[in-house]
Amino acid sequence: MQINKLVRRCATAAPGATLLPSPAFAAVNSYRFMHVTINTPWHIFLFLMIGVFAPFILMIVLMWRYSFGKKKPQTPNPTVRQPTEK
Repeated sequence: MQINKLVRRCATAAPGATLLPSPAFAAVNSYRFMHVTINTPWHIFLFLMIGVFAPFILMIVLMWRYSFGKKKPQTPNPTVRQPTEK
């Protein structure tokens, strides 16, 4: 029973252990993996700008959409007697 547990642990750890000495593991931690160019700050800025302005655009669209559904306040009818305070 103990041997089966040991074999299962080794089998699950083996794929992860094969990446440690490989150059692919080292490439993940370097800037060469990301391909940083002069356009990268602009791409980051545009991506974040979309994330910031999207809620405002959605808010404007929803305000515009629901503004047509509001009923106008009714003017009081002068022939109907209004309740007075005592």
